[in-house]
Amino acid sequence: MTVAALLEAARAAGVRIATAESCTGGMVAAALTDVAGSSDVVDRGFVTYSNGAKRDMLGVREETLTAHGAVSEQVAREMAEGALAHSAADLAVSITGIAGPGGSEHKPEGRVCFGLAMIGHETHVETIEFGARGRAKVRRAARDHALAMLTGALS
Repeated sequence: MTVAALLEAARAAGVRIATAESCTGGMVAAALTDVAGSSDVVDRGFVTYSNGAKRDMLGVREETLTAHGAVSEQVAREMAEGALAHSAADLAVSITGIAGPGGSEHKPEGRVCFGLAMIGHETHVETIEFGARGRAKVRRAARDHALAMLTGALS
């Protein structure tokens, strides 16, 4: 499904979308808003690159960040749920990961955690290992996966 079709599906369902992005730095919001007329569907995007921004803008708990680290399904869940709580959206996607270069033995380059929260539904989280394919490719792959998650939620 194209981004335009995703937006049309959201429009038809009366669903507004918010994004909460870390390693993609707003790429999902940019993809959504590249389509003319998206303002009736896209409520807002949060770029929360730092842990402080995750706490301040989305309400991610310090305890969660300390216990699990920013790149974790637990943080992705709180980011997605926080995006719903701090917006007028019905559906939110979150992304937090290690685009590279770098990473560690425990959190390798290319690991990206996603959250999908929708009013009236249980929040879904998942981790994708995109591998050390380079920063730009990991970020694009994460953007595309998040768009696919939004599409799936509207199907």
